[in-house]
Amino acid sequence: MSKLKSHPGDGRRLPALITRAGSAGLFAIAGLVTFRTTTRAPDVVVRPAALALTTPVVVASREAASPFSLVRFAPTTAVLSPERPFTPPSPAWDLANIANPRVDHWVSRFMTSLKNDFAAALSRKKIYSDMISTKLAARQMPDELIYLAMIESDFKPKARSRVSAVGLWQFMASTARRFGLSVGSHADERTNPAKATDAALAYLDELHDQFGSWYLAAAAYNAGPGTVARALQRVTNRRTGTDADFYRIAPRLPRETRDYVPKLIAAARIGKQPGSYGFTD
Repeated sequence: MSKLKSHPGDGRRLPALITRAGSAGLFAIAGLVTFRTTTRAPDVVVRPAALALTTPVVVASREAASPFSLVRFAPTTAVLSPERPFTPPSPAWDLANIANPRVDHWVSRFMTSLKNDFAAALSRKKIYSDMISTKLAARQMPDELIYLAMIESDFKPKARSRVSAVGLWQFMASTARRFGLSVGSHADERTNPAKATDAALAYLDELHDQFGSWYLAAAAYNAGPGTVARALQRVTNRRTGTDADFYRIAPRLPRETRDYVPKLIAAARIGKQPGSYGFTD
């Protein structure tokens, strides 16, 4: 038998007392949870974005953590490892840099069996690069088109092909005359680097206007606009196209032209970052 005395109203107060006791218990538990949460150091380390690829994650022990250390930063000294060396950002391109196995093939060739020839051409490029790049910029044409002169003549202004194309940009006589160059027994302006460059860029600009793509313009510079137009019409049923269309119509182009654009892109990739490919800057 209980020793507690019963008083009037105790029956009504009992539920209220139970409710208050329950609420107090809940608040006590919540306080313990809150305290435990704030005193536990997080396992995740937040690092500055600039160090995200180079700085190792550091996880401090829970026992040594401050109750207020909700976010910690790793040391600001970047650490490079052999497994993740620093890679410089790729330079910007004006021309589309479309990946293709033929481009990779020519990059490999330029780095191996053709390395000496390519290195010599890169060295000669220094003589003409300022002049050509200035003319390209004035026409708002892609700067990478300078490498057309490399794959045409190795930057040799007096180069002559087996079909009598001459100069830095390897003009045939008839095309050279159409774009204002004098070709004769006493003078041949195809061997004048500045004048030949003006004529070549005018021709490339005209081809770009015709086909709507620098890849197709380059192919037409090599094979002739009629050859490219016929292939484009057969494959796409259009008279203009995109850079990607070059690879779609490539099987219908002459063998030399199929590799003409891949050579251009491969030469540009190396020429823009020669040191990354084992060449001297």
